[in-house]
Amino acid sequence: MNTPASNTGHLSATGAFDVKLGAAETLPAPDHAPAMASRSIDKDFHGDLQGRSLGRMLSAGQPQSGEAAYTALESFAGTLHGRSGGFALAHLGQMHAGTHELRVAIVPGSGTGELAGILGDMQIRIEGGKHYYTLTYRLD
Repeated sequence: MNTPASNTGHLSATGAFDVKLGAAETLPAPDHAPAMASRSIDKDFHGDLQGRSLGRMLSAGQPQSGEAAYTALESFAGTLHGRSGGFALAHLGQMHAGTHELRVAIVPGSGTGELAGILGDMQIRIEGGKHYYTLTYRLD
């Protein structure tokens, strides 16, 4: 739904996405350094954002004990409220002492086609094993 998120010209897009993560590949590290892993990301978006993204995730830490971080870049192509084009998303996620933080931002200057000039942030939530997004954005 093409609805203003505020009176500053921001718009909001919502929907769901399916995600497939590739197998984790352990990356080389110096002796006694923490292990890092890399994996592919493949997403199909539904709702106000229609299309597909491909990307790469890097992670470190001990996710099984709730202490870890990941960063990722993904490249989206499709439509946003009917506008055709693409953009890149940058992720930074951390978990520590039972808390989770996630920031996902549209990479400035990455918009193409009718999405050239796009800026914004994406919130992701997981409910019942399903992934949902809210994209707050503006087109300059």
